[in-house]
Amino acid sequence: MTNYPEGDAVQKIVSEAQRIVIIQADNPDTDSLASSLALEQILGEIGKDPVLFCAVDLPTYLRSLPGSDRVEQELPDQFDAAIIVDTSSVALLSKLEQKGGRGRVAARPVIVIDHHATEATIDFAKIRLNPTAVATAEVIYELATQLQWPLNHQAKKMLAVAILSDSLGLSSESTTARSIHIIGELVEGGVSLAELEAARRETMRRDKELIHYKGRLLLRVEFYLDDRLAMLTIPWEEIEKYSPLYNPPMLVIDDMRLAKDTQLTVVFKLYHDDKITAKIRTNYGYGIADKLAEHFGGGGHPYAAGFKLTDGRGFNSLKNEVITKAGELLDSAKA
Repeated sequence: MTNYPEGDAVQKIVSEAQRIVIIQADNPDTDSLASSLALEQILGEIGKDPVLFCAVDLPTYLRSLPGSDRVEQELPDQFDAAIIVDTSSVALLSKLEQKGGRGRVAARPVIVIDHHATEATIDFAKIRLNPTAVATAEVIYELATQLQWPLNHQAKKMLAVAILSDSLGLSSESTTARSIHIIGELVEGGVSLAELEAARRETMRRDKELIHYKGRLLLRVEFYLDDRLAMLTIPWEEIEKYSPLYNPPMLVIDDMRLAKDTQLTVVFKLYHDDKITAKIRTNYGYGIADKLAEHFGGGGHPYAAGFKLTDGRGFNSLKNEVITKAGELLDSAKA
């Protein structure tokens, strides 16, 4: 078990607060949502009043997690403290600022619980708990054990879901022996991996319209750098049409990684307001996704990362810069 030096300070803030808002970043994923749902259960068990918040709509694939419908897009009128999960970057809370919520959050005690071990830019946080771990849920599990917070069955399930998701089923390079031990402890505590896998497979079912759309996307994949880089661009019209059904990049990004000689995949989304986002995935042995994302102001894991740009730059110049930087990083990783 890991004991965090910040544990006592976290305990003090939580003990002195009654209503605690749990905040996800503008790019929610399975780890951020499941970790938030686990925290909701934990705080409720110790007599607190937790509120789930995310400034953007949850992706469709996340709505199958029980409790996702409790995530609100507006901050509560009154709360005593905030816990920000799965990010240490203030850039990923821009929607919170646009809604006028940053000042209200900063006026209260703020705890950051993350696992990327990157430089924190949330300067208004009182406590930043950001060790290297395979998932934010792993940090929450260790913290709960250290502080003797109760874990009911639902909290254990959500922690397992989050760890299995971010570790790619305990197969990622970031997975440690402790990650595996924690899953073992959760199973000993009554979590059924077979039940979680059945639920995961159910979320993978697609409307037939998406099956046809996936085929069209795969036909548009472009290859660069001697096929080491696979890239795809999704325009606003398709984002608008298909996002309510499923996040388009997630339909094909893993298939793109299966191309022979491909080491890195990037999927761009071009929005109507000149915003550009990029989702990045790399294959084993080429863990440079986070470095590529950081070059463009984003972040993430070595094998899964992303970035968002709103500076109005032209897409063609951005695309060329991504290709150039990707080549440099892949050459360095190979060396």
